[in-house]
Amino acid sequence: MDHEADAYRTDLMTITRFVLNEQSKYPESRGDFTILLSNIVLGCKFVCSAVNKAGLAKLIGLAGETNIQGEEQKKLDVLSNDVFVKALVSSGRTSVLVSEEDEEATFVESSKRGKYCVVFDPLDGSSNIDCGVSIGTIFGIYTMSHNDEPTTEDVLKPGNEMVAAGYCMYGSSCMLVLSTGTGVNGFTLDPSLGEFILTHPDIKIPKKGNIYSVNEGNAQNWDGPTTKYVEKCKFPKDGSPAKSLRYVGSMVADVHRTLLYGGIFLYPADKKSPNGKLRVLYEVFPMSFLMEQAGGQAFTGKKRALDLVPEKIHERSPIFLGSYEDVEEIKALYAAED
Repeated sequence: MDHEADAYRTDLMTITRFVLNEQSKYPESRGDFTILLSNIVLGCKFVCSAVNKAGLAKLIGLAGETNIQGEEQKKLDVLSNDVFVKALVSSGRTSVLVSEEDEEATFVESSKRGKYCVVFDPLDGSSNIDCGVSIGTIFGIYTMSHNDEPTTEDVLKPGNEMVAAGYCMYGSSCMLVLSTGTGVNGFTLDPSLGEFILTHPDIKIPKKGNIYSVNEGNAQNWDGPTTKYVEKCKFPKDGSPAKSLRYVGSMVADVHRTLLYGGIFLYPADKKSPNGKLRVLYEVFPMSFLMEQAGGQAFTGKKRALDLVPEKIHERSPIFLGSYEDVEEIKALYAAED
């Protein structure tokens, strides 16, 4: 028996231990955020398990059908939404929830209310489940600024007011990437322990990358700066090598790769979607928050993404995010248009 290996396995930085360590830096902290986060982590573990069993358990495409017990079976995205709403409400630490799956915001009943508002996409890229491509959960957390009745105004704030953001990617491994405003850390689920272990401490995105990620099927509808930028990626005039194109079509997978390897992810506005396609609150803001915390940038074509002030909970925006220098290039092209 390898005692040394066993000893090593006992000194693991789990996500719970990591968050408690962070909490100890703030003597006034009551542990509310830690409790909220542990409920989000539990939701991620549940969804990870459901995603892995999806093909076997016939969870795919069965919303509305009834199983032998007479229970209505749910599609994975509906199931994931239920899991996160229940986990967040039962934490007793939330007041307002905004989900991609729900048209209206959810206001937590007064007996279970807390000081946080959570915006989330319970299963981003769910159309990719059938072909086994990585999908994920994206979330962002705001603090309530008052003790009155919660309203949608409590979440219609710029992304620079978020206190934390992250995503959980369900792929070849289950990985949770989190920032509480002091850098970005990645945790991988060890299935034998049922724990997220710190595997990617203090993630920093390379200053410049050699990958661009965009749906080129929309190229005929793009504006001038986007067209010029992609042309430059493919046919650089300065003698530098062309960039490689990588596009999964699942935002979590594409942003995760961009964060680790560098490069740029773009979902611009176009003639079909003049306001862009990705939702501000639970896609653009959390991913922009993570990118900036890792040393990258996020830009909408007009301004810094985190400075946007949304007017509706499901508002959309164009987005260009990734390595600092790559985003600088697209900013220069938009500035030249003005």
